[in-house]
Amino acid sequence: MQRRKHLWMPDHQAALDELQRDIYIVVHYYLCIYTPSSTIRPFQLSPEKMIPYTTAAEAEAALGRAMTWPEAAWFRYSAAMPDYCLYYHTVFILLVVYTLAPLPLALLELWAPAKKLTLRYKVQPRVHRTPADFIRCYKDTVRMLVPTAGALHLVSYPVIKRLGIRTGLALPSLGETVAQLVVYFLVEDYLAYWFHRLLHTTWGYDKIHYVHHEYSAPIGFAAPYSHWADLIILGSAAFAGPALVPCHVTTFWLWYVLSAVETIDKHSG
Repeated sequence: MQRRKHLWMPDHQAALDELQRDIYIVVHYYLCIYTPSSTIRPFQLSPEKMIPYTTAAEAEAALGRAMTWPEAAWFRYSAAMPDYCLYYHTVFILLVVYTLAPLPLALLELWAPAKKLTLRYKVQPRVHRTPADFIRCYKDTVRMLVPTAGALHLVSYPVIKRLGIRTGLALPSLGETVAQLVVYFLVEDYLAYWFHRLLHTTWGYDKIHYVHHEYSAPIGFAAPYSHWADLIILGSAAFAGPALVPCHVTTFWLWYVLSAVETIDKHSG
């Protein structure tokens, strides 16, 4: 007896094919990072590019106008780069922010003449950090942040693609960017508050959140120091805004920079 073909089969098959392609792209990128190129040729794909134009003239023809200088710079940087590689820039951006943003206040705290001026503004004025304390905290944070954020971004690329994070031309206007960032801050502030309260329940604190409070006198470098599950839970609050209101990938980067700086400021002590 011949099996009856369902009407939804073509769309269902297309979805499966798209999912399979997404998985191949992620695996391919993983192999590109950790495996010599000579061993991955059987897995080579033709990944989608951020901008599907080979020349600036083609891009301007598609836009119907001349590119602005930021658009021209973006085209030169990203036209030949696969979009999953550009998405993975977020990990490097976060590492740079968490390395540089806490430095001014850390140096201010360590600088002897400034201690008298800043002591009254400290939350815990009796706690005095040494350079070794800052270095140890930074190393502990990097050992946690890079593997967790790296793995999370590696597997989340298909999700980003399906959510509709815009990657090509034209670049977003200033008004569009500001409006999206306002939404992201509101969503993140609301969700992070409730997630944080849940992490301060008996189970959440004893199993997960206690790691974050190992540095009882907070400093900027300790802002992302936490259990890997803690980072994912609170990180999802920051991710919720772009998921609800998809943006251009440059806005996505800017949002994570601002969110990271805000988190560092809250933990500066």
